[in-house]
Amino acid sequence: MKLIPQHDQMDCGPACIAMISAYFGKKHRIDYIRNISYLKRDGVSLRGISEAAEKIGFSTHASMLDLTTLDIEGTLPCVLHWNQNHFVVLYNHKKNILTGKYKYKIADPSHGLISLNEEEFKSRWLTENDKGVALFLHPTEEFYKKEVLKKKRIDFKFLLGFLKPYKKEVFQLFLGLMAGSLFTLIFPFLTQSLIDKGVESKSLSIVFIILLAQVFLFLGSIVIEIVRNWIMLYIGTRINITIISDFFKKILKLPINFFDSKLIGDFNQRIQDHERIEEFLTSQSLVTLFSIINFSIFFFVLLYYDYKIVIAYSILTLVAVLWSIYFLKKRRILDYYRFQRRSENQESIYEMINGIQEIKLNSFEDFKRKEWETIQVKLFGVNLRALKLDQFQLMGFNFINQLKNILVTFIAAREVIFGNITLGSMLAIAYIIGQMNSPVNQLISFFRSLQDARLSMERLSEVQDQEEEEKEGQIILSEKDLTYQNGVEKGIRLNELDYQYEGPKSPFVLKNINLFIPEGKTTAIVGASGSGKTTLMKILLKFYNPVNGSAYVNQHDLKNISPKNWRENCGVVMQEGYIFSGTIERNIATGDDEIDEERLQFAIKTANIEEFISGLPQKLKTKIGASGNGISGGQKQRILIARSVYKNPHYIFFDEATSALDAENEKIIHNNLQAFFKNKTVVIIAHRLSTVKNADQIVVLKSGKIVEQGTHTDLVNNKSNYYNLVKNQLELGS
Repeated sequence: MKLIPQHDQMDCGPACIAMISAYFGKKHRIDYIRNISYLKRDGVSLRGISEAAEKIGFSTHASMLDLTTLDIEGTLPCVLHWNQNHFVVLYNHKKNILTGKYKYKIADPSHGLISLNEEEFKSRWLTENDKGVALFLHPTEEFYKKEVLKKKRIDFKFLLGFLKPYKKEVFQLFLGLMAGSLFTLIFPFLTQSLIDKGVESKSLSIVFIILLAQVFLFLGSIVIEIVRNWIMLYIGTRINITIISDFFKKILKLPINFFDSKLIGDFNQRIQDHERIEEFLTSQSLVTLFSIINFSIFFFVLLYYDYKIVIAYSILTLVAVLWSIYFLKKRRILDYYRFQRRSENQESIYEMINGIQEIKLNSFEDFKRKEWETIQVKLFGVNLRALKLDQFQLMGFNFINQLKNILVTFIAAREVIFGNITLGSMLAIAYIIGQMNSPVNQLISFFRSLQDARLSMERLSEVQDQEEEEKEGQIILSEKDLTYQNGVEKGIRLNELDYQYEGPKSPFVLKNINLFIPEGKTTAIVGASGSGKTTLMKILLKFYNPVNGSAYVNQHDLKNISPKNWRENCGVVMQEGYIFSGTIERNIATGDDEIDEERLQFAIKTANIEEFISGLPQKLKTKIGASGNGISGGQKQRILIARSVYKNPHYIFFDEATSALDAENEKIIHNNLQAFFKNKTVVIIAHRLSTVKNADQIVVLKSGKIVEQGTHTDLVNNKSNYYNLVKNQLELGS
């Protein structure tokens, strides 16, 4: 079984399917399987990976069975639900003739290939009822016919493309390195002259001149090194900015559902990957190039002294290099594991810092700390495996290298004894060998750095290969499309709309939604928690695309409208609205480089935050923390309302926009908004009767379906679903 490590924290299921697919001869990409398995931030379900397997041509059968049934009837390889929170592949099991017990071979995408005895296997797979969950896969004819998406290969040429804009600086580096190489080349000849012409002839003046030349050459090398480091810092910084900026440009263009399956740690680790790319481009690639040039020059100089030394040196150097290259494959897999553990570590730290209030309130400190310590133990385990691998590689390399030096020294000493070369030549050869060893070490470092850079680019390119929201040919809404016109029925129409989060076999969150939201009117959507209200709003905002059915804005299909253009025409307050780190005015006027003071003041007045702002020491210039740290929930909601009002949009979507407000503020803002809502299409999600009762139409959702629709008076008189939702508030009102 060929191990395929998971790329992100939640990729274990897709990685298992990729392994079994490769076992049967089809190497599907993990990112492709991830996309068809409906992966979410909390992981992938057995249903999700089963559907992904079926899409690539497997027939699947999920079962809960005991260990005996698995041993006798189970077809391998199969996917197992492991430790109740993970997926692994069982690819082999053998019965020990003496003990009568099985030995199990597991491919764990987060750890590697492992072998377990029966007790260990049972403790990780079986649940309380002594049964475990397994997914069996059998390839069909369709599996062998299905075409595999080719993985984009990141080669050396592609990486060097980042250096193209800096040709002048690279040329300067080239000159500096070339000068350094020439200086280095002179040293062995000076050493030979020092012994043969200075020491043996007992001429102190010659010794003095040669040593003085060495001092000046050394000073020149230092100056070149200083200038080279400055240039490399300049190039490296620019490349860093380019790579990360391209990454941010891309992720900001991706649809919301891409972020549903990613954790903060995954993004942070990808951003940190740029350091390895920058090091390879600015340090390893150029330095290795000139190390090879130096090696070639010294190789021919050594050939000039003695061909026997060259043959011995070349054979053993080749053996040392091949020894080191052999370990790169194992090192690649360990790099994925280190990436995952570091991602988990960052996610854990981020959660502790951001959730500190709830942690303290609920005495969660010890649990979260121990959880972090568990991650550290796993990270230590991966680092230990990497250290063992590096030490074993280095030990073999150094042994072969030392053997080579001893052999070369013996041959050179033998030649001096036989009178074939002088003592000065022997010392020059020793110097040359020392200089040639450095490029060989540099070459090994280059291979490792190239591997690191390619792995980092592969992880970054996984994001770059994602399909963007904005596509060519999408509709840009004109003023005519948006402007309210009397006598013309315009608005948003939903036809037979369905939505589900986890694929065709998952439950529907929205089912058979038929709804007309008239232009210039207010539509309120109500329903119990979990009825699908927020999901419906996210579909209207193009965060998600409906599984079935369609949504039209006037005569235009919503799926054909530019998402950016559509949202520019929408003022939105979501339940989880975000306050940015910055000034209050910049949190309200988010989309403009130049703030319109008149619109800003109108937004502040409408949201009734004048008094709050006037009481602050720096008024609108007052800075507030990320996520609204330092302000109350009600103040945060009023800033979000002001933000949507400032946009002066044609469409307004409010999801529990006033839920954190007190009754007095809510009443004032509600009255202010009525004038602002005039001739605008408004969709409001709310539980409070005061927010929805004046709507032109009220839509009642229950279990993802529309069960009632009408005005407040009509629905109260019906005494059905709407009445049951608001009756407690009606009693309070009376």
